[in-house]
Amino acid sequence: MALPGTTRSLTSFKLLSFDIYGTLIDWLSGLDAGLAPLTNRLSASHPLKHDMHARQKAFSAIEVPLLSEQPRLRYDRLLAESYLRLAREWGVESSEEEAVGFGASIGTWAAFPDTVGAIQTLGKYYKLVPLSNVDRASFTKTLDGPLKGCSFDAWYVAEDIGSYKPDHRNFEFLLGHVESEFGVAKDEILHTAVGLESDHGPAKELGLWSAWIARGTREGVRSYEGVGDLEGKLSFQWRWATLGAMAEEVERAFAEQRKE
Repeated sequence: MALPGTTRSLTSFKLLSFDIYGTLIDWLSGLDAGLAPLTNRLSASHPLKHDMHARQKAFSAIEVPLLSEQPRLRYDRLLAESYLRLAREWGVESSEEEAVGFGASIGTWAAFPDTVGAIQTLGKYYKLVPLSNVDRASFTKTLDGPLKGCSFDAWYVAEDIGSYKPDHRNFEFLLGHVESEFGVAKDEILHTAVGLESDHGPAKELGLWSAWIARGTREGVRSYEGVGDLEGKLSFQWRWATLGAMAEEVERAFAEQRKE
């Protein structure tokens, strides 16, 4: 839904740029399944044993700094390094082989149930371009597996850019390439993502229009953890609970335009 003060029509955009892992792919469930060997080694009384969201926070506290500290480290290797550091922090055993397997698993993490249908619908009206903090091989696996049936006009990943979001270089890479490849200007792009600090923060800083896919909230209305801390740093103009809900509203908007 459009937020108060948003007067622009969804039909005025030519291209949607996407975050993938968290927006199209169920990053939290995939991550937690991948961490299961470490979780299983925690004692029954450990506070993280039965709290998936707390485990995700603990992982992110290690992974996020690595994104800026080692921007050229391939993402599957960065995941593996994060896994090993998390094991040490939790005081449980792990191995290089196990960590590498975890890093390689991201290409198999499941899509949200609404994703494929929503992408097929949105592709009728816009060019679709992922901008992802991942490596080429992992994203190729995702395209061939969980996102099979989805068609994208281009895709740009951190391995090719040499940095990770929220670095402005990733968004500048997007802007430069969609202009040269498709003739699409910045004002014709709607960046679509779940990530607040990784995507919506830099979108505001660079003057990009954006839509928040508020996965994990009730109809995208319930207060989302982190929003309050980022007051003044975000300015997304639309918000939906799922990508499917966005696709439905886009179809309605274009149907109304055809009636005019």
